[in-house]
Amino acid sequence: MNIAFSPCPNDTFTFHAWVHGLIDGAPELHVTYADIDKTNYWAMAHKGPEVMKISYAALPYVLSDYQLIPCGGALGRGCGPLVLTKEKGHTADLSGKTVAVPSDKSTAFMLFTLWAAQNVPHGIGKVVVLPFNEIMPAVKAGKVDAGLVIHEARFTYKQYDLTLMVDLGDWWEGDTGLPIPLGAIIAKRTLGKKEEITEWIRRSVEYAWKHPEASMDYVMAHADEMSGDVAKSHIELYVNEFTEKLGEDGYAAIESLLSRAAAEGVVPQCDLARLRD
Repeated sequence: MNIAFSPCPNDTFTFHAWVHGLIDGAPELHVTYADIDKTNYWAMAHKGPEVMKISYAALPYVLSDYQLIPCGGALGRGCGPLVLTKEKGHTADLSGKTVAVPSDKSTAFMLFTLWAAQNVPHGIGKVVVLPFNEIMPAVKAGKVDAGLVIHEARFTYKQYDLTLMVDLGDWWEGDTGLPIPLGAIIAKRTLGKKEEITEWIRRSVEYAWKHPEASMDYVMAHADEMSGDVAKSHIELYVNEFTEKLGEDGYAAIESLLSRAAAEGVVPQCDLARLRD
């Protein structure tokens, strides 16, 4: 079976057991490591492997052709994207300013757009897409006024002498009381193996939790010079109860995010009932 997911520690930790043939009855996996910005566009262009990790922001565009797998993804609390600036304090105004983002089809960007609609009365001036690892240096160098960052930047942004303007996860949780949906595992509907894939991923997650050190060589081999401590913090934050099973809170969070975004015109309307079929 072909699959694409990111080289980030949460994904390599989650899929380590399946990738390494440790899940009885699961087919051999052929992995393409790709940032979520690439997999989002692959899914929307009907390209790429039959199973992929994409952003929840891309789901409305592909739900008719792909099933949402109710485990293996990234949802949680206290794990949202951050908006960073060089300015000290929390009074920066982004009206008319330039903001760097890692993707314009990501959940992070969707959340940023929803937040800005409430909190930037005169609108963002310009949004530029930069590779994730270039955003914080660009903010520090003054090339952009602010940066939208994800994942391990939560643990490293102070190294760039940057200031947290807003934690979009805190904003979302305070507004909705729900966890924040970030990344989804999807499978082509024509594959017809939703239940089997769900079981194989769930067992891979359970193996990872039971044998946390078994995956570390694999995790660190793809961690792009990240320290072991940062990689472990990343895993602890993003691999959680919702990775094992979406549950009702998980589905409610996804439905709330997509319906709000559709109401703002950020994504097209979609049949939310298809999240479960």
